Amino acid sequence: MSKLILVTGGSRSGKSAFSQGLAEALPGSRAFVATCPVIDQEMSARIRRHQEARCGRDWWTIEEPLDLAAAFQCAKGESVVLVDCLTLWVNNLLFEAEQKGESLSEADAAKHCLPVLEAARAHGGTVIFVTNEVGFGVVPETPLGSRFRDLAGRVNQMIAAACDEVFFVVCGQPLQIKFQK
Repeated sequence: MSKLILVTGGSRSGKSAFSQGLAEALPGSRAFVATCPVIDQEMSARIRRHQEARCGRDWWTIEEPLDLAAAFQCAKGESVVLVDCLTLWVNNLLFEAEQKGESLSEADAAKHCLPVLEAARAHGGTVIFVTNEVGFGVVPETPLGSRFRDLAGRVNQMIAAACDEVFFVVCGQPLQIKFQK
């Protein structure tokens, strides 16, 4: 049975660096599950900064924008799996549905979480999920933006409920808001 940890916070709050530090403090091998597709130069630069932060620190990277349960199969045998980030995963699921002319409901998002949580629990090591706390941000101007916020909120609630520990990071400072069961 795995230990599940969720790290949340606002954009540029320091949650990725905190999560990486948590993972690197644990013994054993580590896998980084990257959910972010390269869509423009700004995102490419962000990805490069994250890669540089892990460089030379014994990380194995798995790029998986949609099928997080499959990523855990790829990371089988790794002591620590860091998934960064759930918010982009929700974005990818929403985009994929939109491309098919479909809508992604909160119930659909919750269904996507179930195999991810099952795979994470079955993994056997420590799993750290990173996500954005989108509820503190600007109220979205468009219906699609509102749907994204609601979907991310639903996913965050489901994952947090299943996790053993939850941290909220603000201004680079972590606050533990849920403790080991």
